[in-house]
Amino acid sequence: MFLIFTDLDGTLLDHNTYSWEPARDMIRLLRETATPWIFTTSKTRAEVLWWREQMGNTHPFIVENGGAAFFPAGGIQPAEDQGIELEGFRVLEWGTRYPKLLEALRVASRGSDCPVLGFSQMTVEEVAGTCGLPEGQALLAKRREYDEPFQVLREGCDESLVREIEQQGLRWTRGGRFWHICGDSDKARAVEAVTQIYRREQGSITTIGLGDSFNDLPFLAKTDIAVVIRSKHSTQLMKQLPGARLTPQSGPAGWAQALRSILP
Repeated sequence: MFLIFTDLDGTLLDHNTYSWEPARDMIRLLRETATPWIFTTSKTRAEVLWWREQMGNTHPFIVENGGAAFFPAGGIQPAEDQGIELEGFRVLEWGTRYPKLLEALRVASRGSDCPVLGFSQMTVEEVAGTCGLPEGQALLAKRREYDEPFQVLREGCDESLVREIEQQGLRWTRGGRFWHICGDSDKARAVEAVTQIYRREQGSITTIGLGDSFNDLPFLAKTDIAVVIRSKHSTQLMKQLPGARLTPQSGPAGWAQALRSILP
């Protein structure tokens, strides 16, 4: 059995257009073979629910850089003593609550004299313009629970900023468009937990990870077969993960191409 963990932006979704059309046939094959494909993303729960509906995905999903994993009712579940019930899902949470992250980012920005612009400070229209999203999608992107994306507004101060974040006992990562501040959570921790649940229920499985950015590196390193989707970061990513496979194409075309070469 194969278990697939996939990033969204720049991986299953085109970085600029958010199209997943080149992956449509492969997604159909995954559904036909009952192969679980688990969104592992910096996107919010609200965003992921929308994308799951568009693509017909019914599997668990990981949100906001490992802040939480959501398991739909009726499917594979954590142990009875794990997680909480929330709106039709069993949820495992690792992330720090959003208000605490906003305050910590404000303190870190002030302490490092490094100005930042976070999602919480941006209007829906500004998020839409920066990300190239329709305003409806931008609204979903602002419904954050465990992670704050932000931009650094002055060059050369990012190192002092992340030191201030770390001194508060929090973490940071960097995606395709934004920096992120988060708690004691990352995609790798969530992927390990979800993998353990599947192995408990299904026995032997082979895990596949697909991603295109630095915030994907930790979880790619935890999978049996790691795939780096070609991007402006792929050369640096491959240096840090030399055992990974690099796709010839970017985005969903590369995603589908990689899975065609792996799956029987």
